[in-house]
Amino acid sequence: MTRLAELFEAVGRTLAETLPDTESAAALGFGGERLVSSMRYSLETPGKRLRPLLLLASAEAVGGDPEKFLRFAAGVEMVHAYSLIHDDLPAMDDDELRRGLATNHIVYGDGMAILAGDGLLTEAVVVMLDPAVEPALQMEITRDVVRAAGHQGMVGGQAADLLAEGEPPEQSLLRSIHRRKTGALICASVDAGARLAGASANDREALARFSRCYGIAFQIADDVKDEVAPPEVTGKNIGGDREAGKMTYPALFGVDGSRARCAAELDASLAALAPLQGRADTLIELARDSVAAAFDGEEC
Repeated sequence: MTRLAELFEAVGRTLAETLPDTESAAALGFGGERLVSSMRYSLETPGKRLRPLLLLASAEAVGGDPEKFLRFAAGVEMVHAYSLIHDDLPAMDDDELRRGLATNHIVYGDGMAILAGDGLLTEAVVVMLDPAVEPALQMEITRDVVRAAGHQGMVGGQAADLLAEGEPPEQSLLRSIHRRKTGALICASVDAGARLAGASANDREALARFSRCYGIAFQIADDVKDEVAPPEVTGKNIGGDREAGKMTYPALFGVDGSRARCAAELDASLAALAPLQGRADTLIELARDSVAAAFDGEEC
């Protein structure tokens, strides 16, 4: 088993422990069991676990022990899971499939899905504040992750994405949307791992350069995947972004042009890791695999 696979399994085990079991959820009172079931449904469905893995691999790249930060990493995944629930709602992207399964609101209804997302977001803060490092530092890191998920980052990018639907594609706006909607939480995850592990200023800057380029590469790959890959690969209906009039890289540059830009951003991200002198092997593997997988096995 590779180191990346070991971390993936560790994240899965930790996620399973973050929410109450059925008996404990029932003890919360009427509705508790149903709510927790909805939260677990989205948190534990198969996925890449990209953001927690980025956090753990970044901590390892600067000499830290990622096992110490599994709870914090799980909290970051809870933030991401909440965003997917809300993103899939009829008022947003109106998706019926996520990771090959029915989306949360299809299974539990719109109201319960909204509450499950709310519950995951708030519980994520609790989990990220479980003691791992010096309290003041951990509070700062948690603040920065939550900020990256808010109106300055992910939520702001989602708002721009909604408002840009049906508008002619424009490169600077497209990059701004993706930098916030996807890139902000990716950058915050990488930086959180570095800071939790006590990274030097130089290592932290190298990881920041990596995450900025990688976030764009990953989003371009995801856009292309939505455009060309079948549901058995994406877990979603093909061409959903195009049908919704989303502003995407293929809409602006075409599939081939988007792949070329993805390759350039990925190369830049990996070049940024050179100062880490071989300590970032797991992070490099994660970056390559996640982008290549988004192209249905084709090299990007």
